[in-house]
Amino acid sequence: MEIQLWREILNPYELAVKEVTTKFNHLIKEHHDRGLYCPIERVIGRVKSISSILDKCQKKKVSLENVEDRIADLAGIRIICQFVEDIDKVVEIIRNRKDMEVKQERDYIRNMKSSGYRSYHMIIYYTVDTLDGSKRLKMEVQIRTMAMNFWATVEHSLQYKYKKNIPKHIRERLLNAASAIIMLDNEMASVRSEIMDAQILFQNQANIVADILNNIQNLYNVANKREIAKIQDEFYRVYAMNDIEQLERFNKQLDMIAEGYRAQSLASED
Repeated sequence: MEIQLWREILNPYELAVKEVTTKFNHLIKEHHDRGLYCPIERVIGRVKSISSILDKCQKKKVSLENVEDRIADLAGIRIICQFVEDIDKVVEIIRNRKDMEVKQERDYIRNMKSSGYRSYHMIIYYTVDTLDGSKRLKMEVQIRTMAMNFWATVEHSLQYKYKKNIPKHIRERLLNAASAIIMLDNEMASVRSEIMDAQILFQNQANIVADILNNIQNLYNVANKREIAKIQDEFYRVYAMNDIEQLERFNKQLDMIAEGYRAQSLASED
């Protein structure tokens, strides 16, 4: 197959990866903006390299003309979660989306592979608009915790090094590591609520500080320098207290000051 033809085949998949990655990242942002805990920690996307596609075709005895029909992971999205419990929530989010249709699901978390591999796999249909019109294509979505992802990344590197024939003593160590990761995920689950509360508190504080700084920036255009300096000094004093209630109170006071200047501006225009 000509190189140019490979580009034509893979271009829509590159677009799909960009769009889907952007959508999940925006979902993370929406949660944070509302002060909510998000089950998604990070999103990674990729289109399979031509060499990887050729290797897979050879392994599965797939002709190049049937690549798109027979290979489901030309485009791949990996969603990283903090906790095992978050994985089911992400699965439900995907199932309920109108722009994604689930074709297949495989649960390698409750049904761990013999190698120790754990992850939740979904094959979805996603439609992109291209120069040649709409194209409905398949994508693989892998959902796993940060600990599972670390193990899978290491195992993948070893598979590549040993050409899928990892020595027995290394396989045994990988299985031991997989057991340790199960224990780690279970330990993290036991303090999940405390971690979530801490992260939500941190995000709420970050949102309030962003509002305050935005208000101060806007006041630079209407207030005198002495007043701005006093406001900044007060902000630094309140921020050093590390008390979110004090920050909220200061933010409300700043809103009132900003509203007063807006009212003056409107009155002067009349």
